[in-house]
Amino acid sequence: AAPAPAPVSAPAVVAGGGHEGPVPVISPLVRKLARDRGLDLREVRGSGPEGLILRADVELALAALERPVAAPAPTAGSAAAPVAASASSSAASSSSAVSFPSVSSAGERIPLRGVRGAVADKLSRSRTEIPDATCWVDADATELMAARAAMNAAGGPKISLLALLARICVHALARFPELNSTVDTAAREIVRLPGVHLGFAAQTPRGLVVPVVKDAGTRTAESLTAEFARLTEAARQSALTPADLTGGTFTLNNYGVFGVDGSTPIINHPEAAMLGVGRIIPKPWVHQGELAVRQVVQLSLTFDHRVCDGGTAGGFLRYVADCVEQPAVLLRTL
Repeated sequence: AAPAPAPVSAPAVVAGGGHEGPVPVISPLVRKLARDRGLDLREVRGSGPEGLILRADVELALAALERPVAAPAPTAGSAAAPVAASASSSAASSSSAVSFPSVSSAGERIPLRGVRGAVADKLSRSRTEIPDATCWVDADATELMAARAAMNAAGGPKISLLALLARICVHALARFPELNSTVDTAAREIVRLPGVHLGFAAQTPRGLVVPVVKDAGTRTAESLTAEFARLTEAARQSALTPADLTGGTFTLNNYGVFGVDGSTPIINHPEAAMLGVGRIIPKPWVHQGELAVRQVVQLSLTFDHRVCDGGTAGGFLRYVADCVEQPAVLLRTL
């Protein structure tokens, strides 16, 4: 094999249009890239130390050749690779030549700003700061759906399913207050919050937003239904105020409206937990010892592992599932 090329003291491009002696190239892969694309390295001016030809130099030369001016045919000198590169070229021959598109053809660039930018910043912060975990359970929602149907058949304003789930969340948080909290990282303290301000995920033409129902723990099912409807409509009209979007202590995410069963959502920073609700669909289920078709839903809880352990999170989720399966459980709290 030929000895490695020595540092070149002469200019990278000589007056005659080519290099004198071995072409100074930093990598055999650079040689292969040029050879596969028909580029004569002797016509390339290197930008590295002592005129060393870098990969970026080859890419710029290739981009110039792809412009409207026709590229010259490869010279005889470029047909044979230098001997020094032949030993290592077999390592790169297993992969095809790489094409480097120009910036204009690299894809559409969409700025992260406005609602999308704010959501991106918040979700990134949540992933960075919160050590989250998720648990889930399937629940038989047949009795809850029947209870809602009975309420709406009795007259008066209709009660939404989201409102009933919100009532269940409020009562579950009263039993497991660890999940209605936030973490003060500077003071290294868990701050348990006195009231429940319930956020809920709402999809809008401008992206996902999380309006907040203030004092959800003091509201009736009718009041919750009305407030959910008001905030949802304001979100669609892009009329939410900063007060509508801040101050949440717990989030209810009804992703079942998108036709999916389960999810592992990202916690809405700086909250400590989020309850996810999948679609409610008929499924085979063992009911009272017999196989039956029941309305089944998957519930998931993503929680900040700093505020509680799996026992507390599992207890909260199990209580929510019990209330979904037997709404009469809530009568104890009336």
